[in-house]
Amino acid sequence: MKASSYFLGLSFMIVSALGAERGSGMGQLHFGWATISITPDQPVAIAGQYHTRISGVAHDPVQATALAIETKNELGSVDQAVLVSCDLVGIRKSIQTQVREQVAKQITELDPEKIFLTATHSHTSPALTDSRETNLHPHDFMGSWAYRIPPDQERVMLPRAYGSLLVARLSRIVIEAWNQREPGGMSTALGHALVARNRRAVYADGTARMYGGTEAAGFSHLEGGSDHAVDLVCFWRGGTLRGLMINVSCPSQEVEGETYLSADFWYDTRRRLRERFSADLNILSLCGAAGDQSPHLMWNRNAEGRLRDRAGRSPRQEIAHRLLRAVEEAMPRAEEEIHRQLPFEHRVQRVPLPVWKVSDERYAEARNRFESGKNRTDELASHEYIEWRVSRTLMNRFEHQKEDPHYHAELHFLRLGDLAIATNPFELYTDYGIRIKARSPARQTMIIQLAAACGGYLPTERAVAGGGYSARIVDGVVGPQGGDVLVEQSARVLSDLWQGSH
Repeated sequence: MKASSYFLGLSFMIVSALGAERGSGMGQLHFGWATISITPDQPVAIAGQYHTRISGVAHDPVQATALAIETKNELGSVDQAVLVSCDLVGIRKSIQTQVREQVAKQITELDPEKIFLTATHSHTSPALTDSRETNLHPHDFMGSWAYRIPPDQERVMLPRAYGSLLVARLSRIVIEAWNQREPGGMSTALGHALVARNRRAVYADGTARMYGGTEAAGFSHLEGGSDHAVDLVCFWRGGTLRGLMINVSCPSQEVEGETYLSADFWYDTRRRLRERFSADLNILSLCGAAGDQSPHLMWNRNAEGRLRDRAGRSPRQEIAHRLLRAVEEAMPRAEEEIHRQLPFEHRVQRVPLPVWKVSDERYAEARNRFESGKNRTDELASHEYIEWRVSRTLMNRFEHQKEDPHYHAELHFLRLGDLAIATNPFELYTDYGIRIKARSPARQTMIIQLAAACGGYLPTERAVAGGGYSARIVDGVVGPQGGDVLVEQSARVLSDLWQGSH
């Protein structure tokens, strides 16, 4: 079945935006900010690899920043949103649910469904899944990625304990940002910086491999392009720049294999921006569609290394330099058009995307791997243990798809003046993000991946054909058919948000 016909047949199942009424149009912008460290004070397991890493010291703090937005008119609140950016590898749905519950106990005028968490995809951040968890949902992709804590590591904070710490701190900054709301202005600008590179090498035989060698004789090309846009949203109060929302289509994993905690290149970027503009500048770091992207060099390594050496910058410092330069070049345009009265609407939808179905043959393979390891998990090497857990998840997906063949994705769509924001819970291949941007009626469109949950990678059809990590059924709950539905639904909602606009 083609994606277009599937989408038409599926459309009646789409849950409308939460809240019966639509935004009533123009309103005075109010916003508030809050930032907090989410760095634990004990060693933790580090997320993002197939092997267990226990953190030593924190190279630099991992943090979370909340931005609360509301517009008001003579009748009261028009609409609201609270965006929370976290220096984490991903967002577990359970964490977001707990944050909403905690906030709802203290703030009654904020719709908890309008709060959503996002991740910068740092591979040097605390792990969120405890190996002792039970009753994991088959679509809880991060539930497979639990690390065994070595028995001699008595001081290690377990992921469950860290999760409690995280919920408490995220709830705190959501409340603080909401309570800090005051009138102000907003402007948008667009810069460009070479940060992301497609990380999937394709070879003459048609196969693809993440971080595959490009120096090999059989190397043909990189599988896809990159989005070099640096989307900026500037928040002003009294003529002073108070905060920046920065969207870059690249995960923060320049130092992804280290054994220390770090916010990666976002730490360096925030530091440079605060040195340039203001020491108390608030910065919301957002990752665009970048499931097949990385800051790592796939070719031209010698020339790039020489450039950095001459400038005296590390790879992550070079990224920060490029992002600072993009912001500096765009800022004059942002200063020209500051809006205090603007249309704002925030829709939350739960969209049933067709799951990537597990075949009978793939189920049998997963069952064999699971059975061979279930009585000797302590003997399995780190990567074998993760693969064993992934196989168990795949078996559960096989059974679950018989009852419900959909992944129920929580998506957020915002119109903020001339800016559109569309979120998704995946490591979304860049092609999908570009398709949504191309079809958006907004003057500027921002895609935010890994928001509200984590459904794993969402690869393109050509990626699946090439194979390799990030394009296999074990790497994500939704496949290309679901990706097409995601694009169609995003384009439809954004078009509806701009209906009647000129």
